[in-house]
Amino acid sequence: MRGVVYDGKRVEVVEDLDVRDPGPGEVQVAISAAGLCHSDLAVVDGTIPFPVPVVLGHEGAGVVEAVGAGVTHVSPGDHVSLSTLANCGTCADCDRGRPTMCRKAIGRPGQPFTQGGRPVYQFASNSAFAERTVVKAVQAVRIPKDIPMPSAALIGCGVLTGVGAVLNRARVDRGDSVLVIGTGGIGLNVIQGARIAGASRIVAVDANPGKEAVARQFGATDFLGSTDGVRELLPTGVDHAFECVGRVELVRQAVDLLDRHGQAVLLGTAPATAEASFLVSSMFLDKSILGCRYGSSRPQRDIPLYAELYRQGRLLLDELVTETYPVEDFEKAVGDAEAGRVARGVVTF
Repeated sequence: MRGVVYDGKRVEVVEDLDVRDPGPGEVQVAISAAGLCHSDLAVVDGTIPFPVPVVLGHEGAGVVEAVGAGVTHVSPGDHVSLSTLANCGTCADCDRGRPTMCRKAIGRPGQPFTQGGRPVYQFASNSAFAERTVVKAVQAVRIPKDIPMPSAALIGCGVLTGVGAVLNRARVDRGDSVLVIGTGGIGLNVIQGARIAGASRIVAVDANPGKEAVARQFGATDFLGSTDGVRELLPTGVDHAFECVGRVELVRQAVDLLDRHGQAVLLGTAPATAEASFLVSSMFLDKSILGCRYGSSRPQRDIPLYAELYRQGRLLLDELVTETYPVEDFEKAVGDAEAGRVARGVVTF
């Protein structure tokens, strides 16, 4: 079967990839569509260290082909959106409703694939850039069949991360002010999460002026080319600032622009050794800097919620899909993503 493999030197669409059958508590999914996220590119450029060779992709949707022993919540033929969260479901954090903190879901890459008899790693417990993949049952979330697959694919990462950061981590309230730095796939979902939460002022910042129209479509009330003008709009600062780029200087700007009792939420992927600074004295007015993994999500709860919001017209998905690419055009998809020409490109099989 076809898949996108990174061998440590180059990314290639291969034809000789194989995936094993699902074991107990696992699901095999035929991938229909998968979003190209900057986290995939971060593996290639070394920002995210990961063993190779690896099948990339982690934002996908498809059709269940087979289930392993003990799996009852999905059946062959079901449409599913895939999460990257291979949590155990039985530890103290899972029991508290914090699956993103499950230690069994972090840093334990499996090798369900082979290429020419050689084991190949799975990225983010998912590897959606393959015609078929095998995931833990908890990662496969049934969705209505009337949701287009390219749109459904984006729920499993961009929506869970961006909207989840607003609703689950920051808990933005009605009337709050929100600053969103970076309006890529994650930033746009933060914007629409803030809109859904009832924020009164949503200020989007992006160096690319061409992104203003889509930022406003998703819910931004204001658009700036840099953070320099934020204080003119909100002189006392913002209640919530979301850094969605992964640059330490932007982290500092997010912190500096907080109002009293404000929160800076870090979503962008910075290099593993990156360090950011802030004025300690500025934090004594009950300000907070919050890390956020995967939108502090509970995928089996959140994915059906977001699917229903989409069906009601309250959550935008189709508008996120800037371009679709057959897997053979993966190189073009990467080029468009790196150049910022697309909010989210979707690879189809």
